[in-house]
Amino acid sequence: MGFDAKKAVDATVKWISDWFQMNGPGCNAIIGISGGKDSSITAALLVQALGKERVLGIMMPNGEQSDMDMALLLINHLGIESHVINIEAAYSGAVKDIECAIGELSKDSLINLAPRLRMATLYAVGQSRNGRVANTCNLSEDWVGYSTRYGDAAGDFSPISSFTTAEIRAMGRALGVPEVLIEKVPSDGLSGMTDEDKLGFTYEVLDRYIRTGEIEDPKTKERIDMLHERNLFKLRYMDSFKYEG
Repeated sequence: MGFDAKKAVDATVKWISDWFQMNGPGCNAIIGISGGKDSSITAALLVQALGKERVLGIMMPNGEQSDMDMALLLINHLGIESHVINIEAAYSGAVKDIECAIGELSKDSLINLAPRLRMATLYAVGQSRNGRVANTCNLSEDWVGYSTRYGDAAGDFSPISSFTTAEIRAMGRALGVPEVLIEKVPSDGLSGMTDEDKLGFTYEVLDRYIRTGEIEDPKTKERIDMLHERNLFKLRYMDSFKYEG
């Protein structure tokens, strides 16, 4: 049975509307806009559900961002309020102070610090503008842990976490999102590599495996299974000790 993008869009829009009725009637949706497909399509869903007047897009470059034009294209297409908050000073200051205390930060620490600062920024905006922060992670990314805990993996509500990358692209077309945003090569914007370069397999292969269990290359299957098991903790609430004494 094929994926019905229009049905998925309608169901997601209703879920967003219902969620806000229960968890913040009259509140705004706060979303980080990167220019990639996930934030673009999530923002389009929010506009459908709440109206453009209640969606606030925040662009957060770390210094210069080469694909800022893509983020602006989405902002202009949707007609939502937007602001640019450059995190470069906060990022550089944090790196300097942390390294003065403990020595050189690891490569992964440097990469993950930026999305964590971005999420802190979104929550500061949200608390100042009567907002709820949107999470923009999809099922494919969550499956293999391709997110930063307490960074882009955080948020108050998660509209697209049930959909694979292929399904999200189809939903983007149903929503009328510009094709260049739907087909933009996925990249974290931090490491200089595409998502697929870092993962070691394509989203097409991953999506098929998630939905059907079918995969040709046993080594790729082994890597996907390993990443899935290793990163399941990111999808749980924080593990906590239950003292029974």
